[in-house]
Amino acid sequence: QRQFVESGGGLVQPGGSLRLSCTASGFTLDDRAIGWFRQVPGQEREGVSCFNAEDGEVYYADFVKGRFTVSGDNAKNTVYLQMNDLTPEAPGTYSCAAAPSSYVPPYSGAPYLPKLWEFDSWGRGTQVTVSS
Repeated sequence: QRQFVESGGGLVQPGGSLRLSCTASGFTLDDRAIGWFRQVPGQEREGVSCFNAEDGEVYYADFVKGRFTVSGDNAKNTVYLQMNDLTPEAPGTYSCAAAPSSYVPPYSGAPYLPKLWEFDSWGRGTQVTVSS
């Protein structure tokens, strides 16, 4: 059974940092596109970042560029989202998702965020709150 478990969320002050983890079981992450998404109640889920194993490119949404960094540990089958300089606009439920290993982006050599429906495995998310 394929499963994702996110952790690392919590309460942080503006300007603070958090590192989210996403660990998979039942399948490996090293040959997939792995995305991080944020959802706020009443709003659509939005893409934060995506690592594409096909070409190693990493997509970052404009609102996190320079502050968030994606990394991974294949031995632990885990991906991380390091979030620095968090702003009051950052709160939400952060989830990770994986595309099938057969997924191929429409182009290579540039960051790309697959469409939501192209991800077939989702975690339940971890809550991030930014407040002073």
